[in-house]
Parts: sequence; C-alpha cells; structure tokens
Amino acid sequence: MELIGEYDEIEIPPVKPYVVRHRRFACRCAHCGAGVKAPAPAVATQTPFGPRIHALAIYCKGFQALSYERLRFMFRDAFGLIVSEGALMNMFIRSHAGFKIEADKAKAILRQAKVVASDETGVRIEGTNSYHWVFHCKDAVLHQPDYSRAARVVAETMNGHTPNVWISDRYSAQQKHGAAHQTCLAHLARDTAYALEHGSDDLPLRFKLWFGKAFDLARDIASFAASTIASKKRELEKQLAALLAAATECDLARQLQAKIGRAQDQLLIFCDYPGEVEATNNGSERKLRPCVIQRKVTNGYRAMWAAQAEADVRTTVDTERLKGANPFQTILDALV
Repeated sequence: MELIGEYDEIEIPPVKPYVVRHRRFACRCAHCGAGVKAPAPAVATQTPFGPRIHALAIYCKGFQALSYERLRFMFRDAFGLIVSEGALMNMFIRSHAGFKIEADKAKAILRQAKVVASDETGVRIEGTNSYHWVFHCKDAVLHQPDYSRAARVVAETMNGHTPNVWISDRYSAQQKHGAAHQTCLAHLARDTAYALEHGSDDLPLRFKLWFGKAFDLARDIASFAASTIASKKRELEKQLAALLAAATECDLARQLQAKIGRAQDQLLIFCDYPGEVEATNNGSERKLRPCVIQRKVTNGYRAMWAAQAEADVRTTVDTERLKGANPFQTILDALV
C-alpha cells in the first residue's frame, strides 16, 4: 500500500461555558436546635467569570477593537454566555493590577536603555483632545496616555535617565532627551517628496537621491566593516553639505533645505551605532498603529483609568512580543 495524499478537514468544535455550580446548605441539630451553615465558597465573594473569560474580553477589546456592546454580543452569540456591559467593565478594572505590575517592569527596563525611540498620536480621553505616547527599546515597549503632548511626559517617563541615543521625528517635545538624537529620515524623505512634486527646482530630487543612499546604508549596515561605514558616512556628510549650500529660487526647495539643515547633525547618528539605532522612527509608528485603529473605531475613552488600563495591557503584550510570545497567552499569564 502506498500513501498518495493527505487532506486535512478543520473545524472548531462548539464552544460553551464550563459552569461549576456550588450549592451551600444549612441544617439544624435535631437535639439542641442549633443551626449550622456550610462555609461560603470563594466564588461567593469573587467574580463568577474565570481568567480565560477575562483574557478573551481584554484581548477582543484591546486588540480587535470591540466596543463593550459588540463584546457583549460576541459572548452571547458565539458562546451562549450572557455578560452585561457593566460586568465587562468590571473585568477590566479587576484585571488592571496585574498589568500595571508588568508595565512597571517595562518602565524600569526603559529607564536603563541605551537607545530609546518614541512617538505619540492623538486620542480622545474624557471628551478632550489627549495623546497616546509610546516609548520602546530593544527589550521593552511602554504605552502611556496623557492629556499633554509636552516634553514633560518624556521627562516623567524617563525619570532623569538620558539614553545614548533618542530616536524620534522633528517635533520639539521629542528633542534633547538623549546624548545624541537620530531624526527619522522617513519623515524628511516625505517632505522631500512633497517639495519634488510641487516645487520648481531640481534640489528636492538631489535630496531624494541622497536619502536613497542613506537608506541603502542603513539597510545593509550590519554587513559592512567599521572602516567602510565611516567612509560612507563621510561621503554622505560631504554630499549633504553641498546640497545645503546649493542656491535655489524655489520657496519649497528653500524651506526643505532649511528644515534638513536644522537637523543636519541628527541625520547619520545610526552610522555610529550599527545594528542598534534605526535610521527611521517607523518602529514607533508601527506600535502606535493599533491605537490609531482603536481610536477610529471607538472614538477614544470616557475615563483616564480606562486609557491607562488599556495602555498597560498593550505595554505587557508588546514587551512580550519582542520575545515572540502569543498575545492572548500573555494576557492570560498576567491574570493567573
């Protein structure tokens, strides 16, 4: 007999809640008439919902952008489990302490990191325009909501720690937090593309070619010897100096030239830390993308505690993701 093929048929079995009902009895002595009550089970003073229900609710709320109403319908329609919106909210409140512990660990790691990247995006909290910040290094990711976009948020988060390199865009509140600063080249490349499309000079094209060479170096930098990196960096610095000194009659090109000139000393820091410092801040933007989707779907948070609780969940999950951990399992582990 010869095996000529294998075919899988895959199905998810019906999922129903597993319920253990505890019955408590009382009796009275037939001789003395004294009443005796059985001790109450632990569940009598706790939530009836187990950790996997908590984990599924938190996962679907935070990472699948389900509102409380849609989450209630999902439990009802998919699992036959009736859970009120108030019970769901209590799950998040009850679970916050475990995620805060993990978030504090991530913050402690961040405050010792040599390279830190950061970005922020807008979010509505308590009906006001607020911000969701993200900070990350190679071993931790920290999400932090705040009413402010000011540098104060960075100062409070870092608690006096100054990393060797800070990576961010050109926003002023993101400046002067590291011994050196790597400006996101992708942001400046987008400004260059706009000037090239709407301007009347070839200077933006020359800047575009320069950024192309810088991106090529950043992509392959781990394969180069230190002497090669130094040589390529000197050549890029020489070319950049010539572009910044070039004459132009185009207002857009002149504005681009001034913007890049102000960041001149922050463009090639990644060359001094090959494999450790990225040339762009795309990593921060990728970590913020789920938060942006959440904002568009739910329109923000009605309370700061909810924003902080969800930020701590994201911190826990994103930090463990750096080690390849499964998000749902990470949430479950933080609850038990």
